[in-house]
Amino acid sequence: MPRDPSPRTLRRILNLWPPYLFAGVRVRAIGEDWRSAEVELRAHWWNRNYVGTHFGGSLFSMTDPFWMLLALRALGRDYIVWDKAGEIVFRKPGRGTVHARFVLDDAVLDEIRAATAGGEKYLRWFDTDVVDADGEVVARTRKQLYIRRKQREPAADGVSG
Repeated sequence: MPRDPSPRTLRRILNLWPPYLFAGVRVRAIGEDWRSAEVELRAHWWNRNYVGTHFGGSLFSMTDPFWMLLALRALGRDYIVWDKAGEIVFRKPGRGTVHARFVLDDAVLDEIRAATAGGEKYLRWFDTDVVDADGEVVARTRKQLYIRRKQREPAADGVSG
């Protein structure tokens, strides 16, 4: 993968990535400013469980990388961003095409910058609803991110600046 792909290139890469390609996950959009993403999961014979609904793992995986990717790219190279934890709660059987949308707004980015300004780690939860064609919530996923400003390394001569 290119080191810093554009949102458009990353969308194409993710859509060809075997775990998404074979699960039926499609990345529909990644915002040019790295502040939003839209993903869908279509039901096919090969990605349904025994009772004919979406696999729970597929519902979770369709939402898995996006909060980390958006935060990492929106905050820039001065930050370390990792997934720390994840949860999913199933609300109703997922049938047909389901969608998830991620929006990383300025208030959240400001909150993160303020919490990490002194180099402290910051743990923050992000919620995402997976909805069906009628807008009903099929599942809610939560991802906790570990975020910290990178430590500046002292200059080779011991003088920082």
